[in-house]
Amino acid sequence: MNAQSALEFAKAKGAKMVDLKFCDLPGTWQHFTIPIAQLTPDVFEEGLGFDGSSIRGWRSIHESDMIVIPDPATAKMDPFMEVPTLSLTCNIHLPDTLVPYDRDPRQIVRKAVAYLKSTGLGDTVYMGPEAEFFIFDDVRYEQTNYGGFYKVDSDEATWNTGRDEGGKNLGYKPRHKEGYFPALPHDTLHDIRTEICLEMEKAGIPVERQHHEVASAGQGEINLKYDSILEICDKMMWFKYIVKNVSRRHGKTATFMPKPIYGDNGSGMHTHASIWKDGKNLFAGDKYAGLSQQALYFIGGILKHAPAMCAFTNPTTNSYKRLVPGFEAPVNLAYSYKNRSAAIRIPNSGSSPKAKRIEYRTPDPSANIYLSCAAILMAGIDGIQNKIDPGAPLEKDIYGLSPEELKNVPSAPGSLPEAIDCLNKNHDFLLKGDVFSKDLIETWTDYKIKHEIQPMQMRPVPYEFYLYFDL
Repeated sequence: MNAQSALEFAKAKGAKMVDLKFCDLPGTWQHFTIPIAQLTPDVFEEGLGFDGSSIRGWRSIHESDMIVIPDPATAKMDPFMEVPTLSLTCNIHLPDTLVPYDRDPRQIVRKAVAYLKSTGLGDTVYMGPEAEFFIFDDVRYEQTNYGGFYKVDSDEATWNTGRDEGGKNLGYKPRHKEGYFPALPHDTLHDIRTEICLEMEKAGIPVERQHHEVASAGQGEINLKYDSILEICDKMMWFKYIVKNVSRRHGKTATFMPKPIYGDNGSGMHTHASIWKDGKNLFAGDKYAGLSQQALYFIGGILKHAPAMCAFTNPTTNSYKRLVPGFEAPVNLAYSYKNRSAAIRIPNSGSSPKAKRIEYRTPDPSANIYLSCAAILMAGIDGIQNKIDPGAPLEKDIYGLSPEELKNVPSAPGSLPEAIDCLNKNHDFLLKGDVFSKDLIETWTDYKIKHEIQPMQMRPVPYEFYLYFDL
């Protein structure tokens, strides 16, 4: 869709307003809205100005002017606004030169694709992130200098089997770790997930399936059909937006926080990937599990750079409540066919060469989807370029291995500070082709340290009172 067809689409849909959406550095959509009469063809070329100093991780106040340029190919009608509103996903540029802004996450994916093409290794990368989430009925939290608490609740949570519900507690509440695929009436969120799927389909985003996930208390998963990297990143932004707003429509709240509940499964974002050239899947071959040598080198790059990539693929302190050795998350940096305990799984996708791919299981949905996918691609490209051998596959239940058996298997970082340290020591692979800039990496690490790591380290948490108050 070009600018003219986007304008025609808006007219055909009766749009009265235009919502301009873009992604900030942590990975959340920001927006502002203009009347449809203000969306002239020039806007698609010259953009509109806004204050970049008020966006997290962006410009200082003395250099705050920035330009947002809408991408006409992203035109959709927003399903949640009362007045008919055209939605456009935007790129960010500098005002004087209209040069793409190097802290704009969407621009980084575009540069990663351009770099892939420049290497001659491929012309398209397909990805399929699978972001899990929770839908709660109530969430409360507070942090002050003298106290703090959080509490989440769900009508279907196993801890509510004894709750007085006015004679209406029917007891169908999935037990911890028994929430995978239960039929109605245990699965109380089926209709809401279906509504999310239908809203996605109406927005032109194909859905493959939906189901309840392992955890009690409303964990779910909805799988989108894979797409080229920029398009799937845009679709994942829509996915989070639709999940949250459909939940709100029903008086519920959704979260993509990796580990909101202790003692039950967290939410991951397993990411499938393959590289294509001239319409051919370059990951199909005659090597291990039907992969090509190029795919194995791609795996080698991910395994080598995974500790540094965790700063982008698992970028919150809460991420490392999920990435704990011995539990459900794949922290061991190994690969294997069909094996869900490995960080990289080669799915049993049948004999079709088109379906051959790798699945990187360490990431979680707190990630900025653009930065996460771009980092995975850059690590894989580095693996191919340097012919990084991934070693032998680990075809065992890794969760059940002894410490002796695991001693030579590297693992993901155990905390966000450790991941940031790994990124600071190893980021040259991200700088190739000017995809990630040093400025972005320095800004990212500085933001994480000052706004997340240090405040978390300085605050007592409730469990510390349980452990230490009476010492």
